[in-house]
Amino acid sequence: MADRMESNCRTDYSVFWWVFSTICLPFTLPYLVFKIIDIAKERRYRECLPGKVVVITGASSGLGEALAHIFFLAGCKVVLCARRKHELERVRKDLLALYTTVETHSPVIVPLDLSDINSLPLKIKEILEIHGHIDIMINNGGVSVRSDCVSTAMDVDIKVMLVNYFGTVALTKACLPSMIERKQGRIVCISSVQGKFSIPHRSAYGASKHALQGFCDSLRAEISEHNVKVTLVSPSYIRTALSLNALTGTGEQYGRMDSTTASGALPKTVAKRVLTAVLRNEQDVTIASLAPKMAYWVRHLCPSLYFWFMARRAKKLNASLVAENK
Repeated sequence: MADRMESNCRTDYSVFWWVFSTICLPFTLPYLVFKIIDIAKERRYRECLPGKVVVITGASSGLGEALAHIFFLAGCKVVLCARRKHELERVRKDLLALYTTVETHSPVIVPLDLSDINSLPLKIKEILEIHGHIDIMINNGGVSVRSDCVSTAMDVDIKVMLVNYFGTVALTKACLPSMIERKQGRIVCISSVQGKFSIPHRSAYGASKHALQGFCDSLRAEISEHNVKVTLVSPSYIRTALSLNALTGTGEQYGRMDSTTASGALPKTVAKRVLTAVLRNEQDVTIASLAPKMAYWVRHLCPSLYFWFMARRAKKLNASLVAENK
């Protein structure tokens, strides 16, 4: 009996070792090697962050404010940009009150409106006059919509595209000449998973983020020879005031917190991941749970299933809206 048990244990061990060496090891070993390389690279680049000029749009709240905290604590020269100057002053005051273990630099405030396209190059010029250059341009500012396509006025479609896409493009174009001249710099664009696949009642928002995806993919290739990098970040729901400040089909403020937004990731968590993406020189990053990632792959691998599922989702959402308005 003892010999049989020993023989069974030996057989089990042999099977386990065969599975590990032929299936797990070929995948695990390269993963561990690349992970170690990433960590080493991140540590090396983190040492270069202090003193870098980082411009952040939408810095008055939410993810933009969290990004300001993350990069300020890393020793960067942070430039805070948004429409609401008084909120930028609040963020600046909060940053200066932080306890830090590294040398920090007093944040600079540059109010701007992403929808005022013609003024944006002047804002970049103002920043360049203050700091001389821009190391990292983080295009985070934006606006969302809560309305179906038919009910959305064209003025709303235009405004969303103007803020989310053309505003980002204008700021990026204004930054690029100095970055190309210096042969260094990074453009970071905060997109959304809805820039990779669309959902009902987000046609204007999804279109602006799809446009941003295409712009970044093309730009990345064009400026790679100049050592200027492009990082596109596509988060899922973040616990911010995005839905509160979203537009309705008529252009009014939505003014409600979606349940999906309320249960989203913390801005601080997403901001840390953005910093990691910059440090590791990642080009296209998706920050999402399993469900959005699955939706992305279903959209591309089995589009008919994705379209069917979204049609059902739209029907259910329309029915709930009708019931709500009765």
